[in-house]
Amino acid sequence: MALIVASLLLWDTSKWPFVVLFATFIILGIHEAAKLLSHNGQKPSSLIKAIDMAGAVLTFLAVVAHYNVPSLTGMFVIPAAGYLLVRFTTQLYMPSRNALADVSQSLGAVAYVTLPIIALAIIASSFSPRIVLAMFVFIWLNDTGAFLVGCAIGKHRLFERISPKKSWEGVVGGAAFVIAAAIACASVACLQQVFNPINLSVATWITLGIATVIASTLGDLFESLLKRTAGVKDSGNIIPGHGGILDRIDSLLFVALATLIILQIATLS
Repeated sequence: MALIVASLLLWDTSKWPFVVLFATFIILGIHEAAKLLSHNGQKPSSLIKAIDMAGAVLTFLAVVAHYNVPSLTGMFVIPAAGYLLVRFTTQLYMPSRNALADVSQSLGAVAYVTLPIIALAIIASSFSPRIVLAMFVFIWLNDTGAFLVGCAIGKHRLFERISPKKSWEGVVGGAAFVIAAAIACASVACLQQVFNPINLSVATWITLGIATVIASTLGDLFESLLKRTAGVKDSGNIIPGHGGILDRIDSLLFVALATLIILQIATLS
């Protein structure tokens, strides 16, 4: 949390903390997602994972440059297209492997992890890094509210097949926390200065809050589905006692995409 907040607060001074932190998330996330998406008993190839990570990080860097370095506008298509060419060509020289399994695993891992993080970079560049910071605060408040209310009065299971501990009461509790924070961001002067530099309306903030609750819950459930299908408890073990990086950013991956969609629509109206 401290690293994420610091990288966003430093955005106007230097974008490198954000770039380095989230490029690391991409590398670690693809490593874990490749394992979760493996099937038919075929383990991920180290070479393929290396190509996926390199292509994803280079595309992420190019998108950041596209929005912040005028001379490099539009250049993000080069690493994206180059990655696909190299990735598909490499498969031709791996006859001992199941090509269908490899390609679906590879593209699935890259899309699942990289596209949402690219969405974060677009939000920070096109709108404001403070909007991204607010998005993270909403996610954390939603998790806190859902946990407290769910533990206290949660009785009705939300999606027992995938996540037996989540309850509808917890969802409502998380939503109450987030919507209150969204209204505060739009109406409390000191919070407006921190989180609302582009003067989004109260209605837009409430919409972002509701979208965060829904997308955060769906993102968590989707990653739980992947883990159940793969037969594992955690996506990895990089964080002792807390699992892998995907266990930490599963909500973010859905919320980032939903937030970008809402902001784009809001600015068109």
